[in-house]
Amino acid sequence: MPDLLVNLLKLPPPEPASDKFVVRRAQPFELSIVRRFVTENFSTTWADEMSIGFARQPVSVFVAISDHELAGFAAYECTRRGFFGPMGVVAKARDKGAGKALLLASLWALREMGYVYAIVGAAGPVHFYEKTVGAMVIPDSEPGIYMGILKSKQ
Repeated sequence: MPDLLVNLLKLPPPEPASDKFVVRRAQPFELSIVRRFVTENFSTTWADEMSIGFARQPVSVFVAISDHELAGFAAYECTRRGFFGPMGVVAKARDKGAGKALLLASLWALREMGYVYAIVGAAGPVHFYEKTVGAMVIPDSEPGIYMGILKSKQ
């Protein structure tokens, strides 16, 4: 999966509040809840990666909540400076705008930090990022920073 480059000066406005879900910055005391959600619905490696965001101030993890339950998460500045990700939305909450709202909240936070560009590392749904924020594939970016990662023997 290639890395993508996003021009933060050309971001669409943040998504307005929705009656389907709320997107907000995670609270430090929610680390265990969010980590369990990410592990159970996505992967342990994403949970490890995202956990770094809870050590930052402000926390660099956003959550989407629907009916008082987690529906998705997005993290930034966890893997590397200026990087967005990981991000995940559970299947039943997809196509309702939560992914777009999480992405925009995170990218606007990077812009507020002073970044002009952000990198989406090893982007899965490239078309989603291209359509939503005008992301561009970075040529010759595979495997990028994930080259030679340790594998678990579970």
